[in-house]
Amino acid sequence: MRKDATLIVDSQTIKHSTRRIAYQIYEANFNYKTLYVVGIAKSGVLYAKSIIAVLEEISDLKIHFIQLEINKKNPHLPIKTTEDLHQLKDQSVVLIDDVLNTGSTLIYAVKHLLEVPLKQLKTAVLVNRNHKNYPIKADFKGISLSTSINEHIEVNLNSEIEGVYLN
Repeated sequence: MRKDATLIVDSQTIKHSTRRIAYQIYEANFNYKTLYVVGIAKSGVLYAKSIIAVLEEISDLKIHFIQLEINKKNPHLPIKTTEDLHQLKDQSVVLIDDVLNTGSTLIYAVKHLLEVPLKQLKTAVLVNRNHKNYPIKADFKGISLSTSINEHIEVNLNSEIEGVYLN
């Protein structure tokens, strides 16, 4: 993170947003016994684990975690997951990332997950920006920010300097 970065969302707001998103995910999956949470590496994985911690506290859902690795600069390159996608067949899945910016990472990740038939697929992000190049949206979002295309949003989920920063 750059030294001149400005804190725009503090740790407490992140925790509040995470809890709210977890409740929304639980409500959307109330009729299911099992939920697959897919976190996009790297910050999306950390954020997914935060949401899972709240879900385990508030629900009796059996939660399975899968990490998805995608080249964010070239999302059309092969995508890797820590588990075989076939276990997602006919399951409810939530795909989680830290920031939805142009939508390329999220849409390519969705495309990859749809290689198997799913019961439902929802998306969740901590920060939703309005610079999308693809027809994708976040079903659950912590905050929406209107920023210029030249501004950079950085999410830091490290407990010492947790926050969303504007560069």
